[in-house]
Amino acid sequence: MELRVIEKTDTELRIEIAGEDHTFMNVLKGVLLEADDVDAATYDMNPEQSGGQTEPVLTVKSETVDPLDAVEDAAASITDRTAALRDAVTAA
Repeated sequence: MELRVIEKTDTELRIEIAGEDHTFMNVLKGVLLEADDVDAATYDMNPEQSGGQTEPVLTVKSETVDPLDAVEDAAASITDRTAALRDAVTAA
C-alpha cells in the first residue's frame, strides 16, 4: 500500500491510497464515519478532475482533530477488529 498526500490543511485531508479497492476503502470510510470527531469521510475511485486517476482518493474532514490522526486511529481500529475476528474464528 502506497500513500500520497494530495492536499492537507488543519481541517481536511485528501490522500491517494494506491493498490486498494472498494473492499478496503469502504471499511476505512465506515470506521472513519463512526468517529465522533470526523465530520465527513468519503473516497473516489476515479475523480474526474484527475485526468483518469484510478487509485482511490480518500477525503477526510474534521473541525476538532487532525484528519491524518483520524486516519491513523481508523487504521488501528481496523487492525484491532481484524485481530478480534481472527481470534474468534480460531476459537470456534
